[in-house]
Amino acid sequence: MADDDQNTEQPAAESGGKKKLISLIILAIVVAAMSVGGTLAALKFLAPPAAQDSEATAESDQLPPPAPAIYYPLKPSILANFEYRGRQRYLQLDITLLMREDDVIAAIETHMPMIRNGLNMLISGQLYEELQTAEGKEILRQQCLQEIQRLLQKEINKPGIEQVLFTSFILQ
Repeated sequence: MADDDQNTEQPAAESGGKKKLISLIILAIVVAAMSVGGTLAALKFLAPPAAQDSEATAESDQLPPPAPAIYYPLKPSILANFEYRGRQRYLQLDITLLMREDDVIAAIETHMPMIRNGLNMLISGQLYEELQTAEGKEILRQQCLQEIQRLLQKEINKPGIEQVLFTSFILQ
């Protein structure tokens, strides 16, 4: 009779364990569904209205694509000397200009002495310590862009170039 009691308790325990497992699985599915639903609702709430999307698409369709990029290297390299802690240091810099209009190339070639002079004066006026940092190099790049655009604006009534790119930067 003791054997019969043990046999009846095992099926009850097994069915109770199965019920807990099924309940946990259902609970996990409900939690996952609520999570997905909440995420979708949040995305829909945070998304811009459809009217603005269609306006932005219409504006981008009306604007012509930009002209292809034209890269023009300034040759020869620009050299600058620096006095740093009682020693002579120098910078060798290769610059490439990015533009989108062919006529700007002719203007750059015509006014190359003025452009090189402006760049030499600008670069040689920098502090050697600042040029050793990434921030200093980026500031110099921006200043070179502004200087060339200023000179071209004065000569051809448009800035002409879009970017100044340092293709080689040797600082010793």
